[in-house]
Amino acid sequence: MTGAGVVVYTKDGCSYSAAALAHWRGQGVEVEERNVQRDPRWAAELEDLIGRRRVPVVVRGEEVTVGFGGSCSF
Repeated sequence: MTGAGVVVYTKDGCSYSAAALAHWRGQGVEVEERNVQRDPRWAAELEDLIGRRRVPVVVRGEEVTVGFGGSCSF
């Protein structure tokens, strides 16, 4: 991803993932969603990034935030 947007790692059925996506999109921020259930490469990338299997994870520049009011395992 390039630009001033965010990457949000998500999974289907996780209300915290949905809330994170809605928040950033509502702020007018460009969002790249990486669903760990739909693409195993995103799951592996996320585990390398944070060392665990939790979503949502928001990456904005060098800042990595795990959870959005809570988190879901995958």
